[in-house]
Amino acid sequence: MLPARTPSPSFPVRFSSLSKPLLVLIGVAGIFLGCARASKSHETVLTFSGSALGAEGTLVAKQLKDFMRLNPGIRVELQRTPDDASQRHQLYVQWLNARVGNPDILQLDVVWTPEFAAAGWVLPLDRFGPASSEFFPATIVANTWAGRLYALPWFADVGLLYRRTDLVPREPATLHELVTDAQQAMARPGGPRFGIVWQGARYEGLITGFVEYLGAFGGRILDDSGRVVVNQPAAVRALQFMRDELYASQIAPLDVLTWHEEEARFAFQNGTSVFMRNWPYAVGAMSDKTQSRVAGKFAVSPIPASGDPGGHSTATLGGAQLAINAYSESPAAAYKLIAYLTAPQQMLERAQAVGQYPTRQSLYSDPRLRTAIAIPPEDARRAIESATPRPVTPIYTELSEILQIELHRALVRQAEPQDALNSAASRINALIDRTGMRKLMSAARQTTDVPDTAGAGAPLPADRSQ
Repeated sequence: MLPARTPSPSFPVRFSSLSKPLLVLIGVAGIFLGCARASKSHETVLTFSGSALGAEGTLVAKQLKDFMRLNPGIRVELQRTPDDASQRHQLYVQWLNARVGNPDILQLDVVWTPEFAAAGWVLPLDRFGPASSEFFPATIVANTWAGRLYALPWFADVGLLYRRTDLVPREPATLHELVTDAQQAMARPGGPRFGIVWQGARYEGLITGFVEYLGAFGGRILDDSGRVVVNQPAAVRALQFMRDELYASQIAPLDVLTWHEEEARFAFQNGTSVFMRNWPYAVGAMSDKTQSRVAGKFAVSPIPASGDPGGHSTATLGGAQLAINAYSESPAAAYKLIAYLTAPQQMLERAQAVGQYPTRQSLYSDPRLRTAIAIPPEDARRAIESATPRPVTPIYTELSEILQIELHRALVRQAEPQDALNSAASRINALIDRTGMRKLMSAARQTTDVPDTAGAGAPLPADRSQ
């Protein structure tokens, strides 16, 4: 769901830095990759790497089997990779740096696509004619680099505001109303101890929350030209709100600045908070009356706008995407599989089996979705329509690490919000200059109609499908 700390292609992972279990997995995978192509001469063999645990793994295996039945000339091998995002990323970096053609299809975290595209590790999909307009716009923006689409969104994840409906029947229209509602509910006899719980530890979850308050106040981290604007007035107001209204006013727990997703979930689930910021995964557990004190007494929505000019209700975009390895021997066959897995019927089946949100807009009018996901489809659609990607840049990981440090400094009052964001802006600008990203971003903005090349100027490999 959330991207873990991951290396940039500018600083590839060295094998010496990897854990022994991951080194073993790399070795085993290498043996597997060496054998995977042993097939009948008339048969195209693809390797698919993606989530393969529990119900999700069962679903993937079923859908791959269905695809092979419909395409008897293609055999698909499910290649298991670590479920941990950081380890999966490291494994991909090693294979792609070595120009290994397997796995043919890569499951990417939403913030990895521009990194892999700029490195030339995944293929642009334009030549296959994907129906981009059928997907939610934010999911397409997140997978576009230099004006070209590099991955198709498989399923969406979005930040949500959870609300106790027995305490706050009406969804707050503004952040000011949210604070007032929280304070009034806390003041009731026997009311919850906390007004809102969220993810305040120094990790990626802090950034996803910040992005939502940024949008609420009309701020951004980078503007459309790639200029760093995270220290502009709207962003400062967003950080001040997080520090003064959500933390210093004590409507949030004092230890929330050490919390991740699960600490927040347990607090809300146990009835100790009026509101919670979290991801959709929490809905299932909180709807279970055997373990949740708020079952049947909560609703979800995006974080509301601040009421300031330019502010808007915002949900941070997460989720998974499917891309084609730039060194695949069978890119056309690989795209055929991606198109199948992201088709409406397979997305609906995924929603029914594991409750993940489709990225195709039309499915939210399908009555079958209502029984497939844990919240009303209109609420899920509204959240995805308000979704905002984190900065679409190949250096996102390093940018995020800078922001995590500076945001946390402001929240614990080691720095004022303006000073912390000035420091963040200065350090991000230095990062952009050090990595040559300013020139690359400028070139990316100027790139529109260009020959179909593999991200970094390398020619597309020939499709050796039979």
